[in-house]
Amino acid sequence: MKPKIIFLSFFFLLITNVFSQNTYVFLGSYNRDKTAEAIQVYQLDTLNGKLTKFTSAKNIINPSYLTVSPNGKYVYACTDTKTPNAGSVSSFEFNPSAKTLTFLNSQRSGGENPVYVSVHKKGKWLANANYTEGSVSVYPILENGKIDSIAQNFQYMDGSVNKDRQTRSHVHSAVFSPQCDYLFLPDLGADKIRCYAFDENLKKPLVETKNPFTKTDLEAGPRHLTFHPNQKYGYCIEEMAGQVSVYSYENGVLNKIQRIVTHSDKIKDGFESSDIHISPDGKFLYATNRGKENNIAIFSIDENGLLKNIGYQSTLGKHPRIFALDESGKFLVASNVLTGNVIVFKRDSKTGLLKKVGKEVKMENVSCVQIKQI
Repeated sequence: MKPKIIFLSFFFLLITNVFSQNTYVFLGSYNRDKTAEAIQVYQLDTLNGKLTKFTSAKNIINPSYLTVSPNGKYVYACTDTKTPNAGSVSSFEFNPSAKTLTFLNSQRSGGENPVYVSVHKKGKWLANANYTEGSVSVYPILENGKIDSIAQNFQYMDGSVNKDRQTRSHVHSAVFSPQCDYLFLPDLGADKIRCYAFDENLKKPLVETKNPFTKTDLEAGPRHLTFHPNQKYGYCIEEMAGQVSVYSYENGVLNKIQRIVTHSDKIKDGFESSDIHISPDGKFLYATNRGKENNIAIFSIDENGLLKNIGYQSTLGKHPRIFALDESGKFLVASNVLTGNVIVFKRDSKTGLLKKVGKEVKMENVSCVQIKQI
């Protein structure tokens, strides 16, 4: 081999290795113990899928759902989840050079049992969904990453038909539209996907629209929502019905075009569908099922946004609440709450299928995983 080719090959491997070490996996938990490592951070080797412990944070209770700021400098968490009258959202500064994750501040969540936080693409606003009391709160984010006091809080009282689970609103997520000009709120208790226009320049950015909600099927229990990379389609996973509803999307309006089950024909009831994500190439959709199944349903996506089930992958644990895809789409990382284990899967970009790689990570009551390349 010529010296020039050898040098270029070595240089390529060096660069690839460097970039393989700046992808981080953030794990949240129901720790219920301030002395425990409530949030753990790992490096993901994007060559082989290996997870290496990087840093952690203590002295915080139940950071059950996390999100990372667009610039990767800050981590935001729902905290004190399921602790009566103690719901809060908290911010942390992540410093890879110093290998630290430092608590910055907390604010009240504006409702009991916060379950989901999301950050506006410019990093200036935080949205939080409160499950038990059915509400949404939005906060300005300060220049230093701290969360300012609540700018707006809306609570809802309406429920739906299931007398056990839908006596009132239960907002399960707060999801920005692809352009961050709308905020969607899947409401498990009301069988609605609520919607507000979002004006980042206003002190109170949530603005009522002509279409304040999309009604789902009864007893669907809409939980999480994601959008296709082409921004033309939205996909909502329905916890109670164990289905995914597909919507065409334009200017804050969702119109249903398909509804498809996430479980096999062997499962007739007791559905606990949980999370949903689309591969960066827009060709495959993944949805987790807890309860009797504990698996990931895999779907192909056609040119019209429609889904076709192509298989299932066990999460190799129990109760996979949240999973995440890395930004390259090469790996999927799943967290299993009841077995306290985190599994890395390598994704076949052609078939969409998953294969376990590396060693699992153990973390008691691990409830959330987020991945960020920094």
